[in-house]
Amino acid sequence: MSNRSTFTLDDEAYHFLTTHGGDNRSAYINRLLKREKRKILEDAVLKANKEEAEDTAYQVELSEWDSTLLDGLGTPIHESK
Repeated sequence: MSNRSTFTLDDEAYHFLTTHGGDNRSAYINRLLKREKRKILEDAVLKANKEEAEDTAYQVELSEWDSTLLDGLGTPIHESK
């Protein structure tokens, strides 16, 4: 599915688009927007990971869960073939 959109570019942006956009400027803009969307998502994940790593209370709780994860469970059974 595709949608049409009308927007205004300043002279510098328009020159860049006509210079680098090739024959299909719509496809070029779509690639740029998808790349920016991915960058924003990657930045959000990195920020969340950093916040998680700096949250000492969360790290303590996480380590408690790690140590109790296998409580009451015996050694895993490995099937031999």
